[in-house]
Amino acid sequence: MRITAVSAGAFACLAAAPALAQTPSTGPAYPVKPVRILIPFAPGGPTDVQGRWAAQQLNAALGQTFIADNRPGAGGVPGSEAVVKSPPDGYTLLAGNPGPLTIAPTVKAQMPYDTLRDLIPIVLIAKSASCICVHPSLPVKGVKDFVAIAKARPGRINYGTPGVGTVGHLATESFATAAGVKLNHVPYKGASQFTVDLLAGNIELAQIQLAGSAPLTKQGKVRCLGVTSVERTPLLPDVPTIAEQGLKGFQSYNWNGLLAPAATPRPIVTRIHDVIAKALKTSEARELFGNQGHEISGAGPEEYTAFIKAETEKWAQVAQRAGIPKQ
Repeated sequence: MRITAVSAGAFACLAAAPALAQTPSTGPAYPVKPVRILIPFAPGGPTDVQGRWAAQQLNAALGQTFIADNRPGAGGVPGSEAVVKSPPDGYTLLAGNPGPLTIAPTVKAQMPYDTLRDLIPIVLIAKSASCICVHPSLPVKGVKDFVAIAKARPGRINYGTPGVGTVGHLATESFATAAGVKLNHVPYKGASQFTVDLLAGNIELAQIQLAGSAPLTKQGKVRCLGVTSVERTPLLPDVPTIAEQGLKGFQSYNWNGLLAPAATPRPIVTRIHDVIAKALKTSEARELFGNQGHEISGAGPEEYTAFIKAETEKWAQVAQRAGIPKQ
């Protein structure tokens, strides 16, 4: 699946924020040198796009260079570890998402860091729901139809994900557990690979983020059984949520935000949060993120910390119910 990148023009529009003056409440001058935002994934995906957007906002508001630095590999864990091991001075930030921060700790026997011990959440930028998509050849229109077929074919319906321990993996297992069906997991190296196989009919089901699944659904190339958000999405207003169709309380989101090494001075954390939160309130940001199917947030350190804690607990319960062993 190809994630549409944010255009340079859109970035430029969103970057027009006034510089922040130093005050007693914000502490020493910051930043006085370039800041690196480490993105632990390859260019082009939501974490990369939103990390670069954040860099543009901070560069414009604080008058210093914020550099987006891609460090992909191993589900984002090594890149996140690099930030954990950086000095807590505000000059190395992490563009975080659930994979290495809330899911990996539930499915890996050994982790090189503890998310909420070793990192301080700064600002939650946005959440992104998905569609649970099936190949059009599968004779189903919604969750009820799919459950009936899945129960008649236990373990024979294949679903693709970007790999073991990803949001797509655990969210689909959560869906299967809630629906009382058994599906067969087929892990891929990335979303683009399993999307190609879904379009070709080589697998029957996959969760695809709204930015990619909405156009495929409108073109009739896939059928969206339901969206994983709490409420319906404007991108597909006629498609009900999964929860609407009988699986009460079901929801699943990818998300992106900024974090820093633990012990980063609070005035620096506050300054970064305030810039991003202000930028997210603009009409340009609402339009930009809305067109990509993202729900903007702006949540600060306390709320973002509570969110990460709750997400970690949720995915740990999902992994336990689904019998996913730690590796």
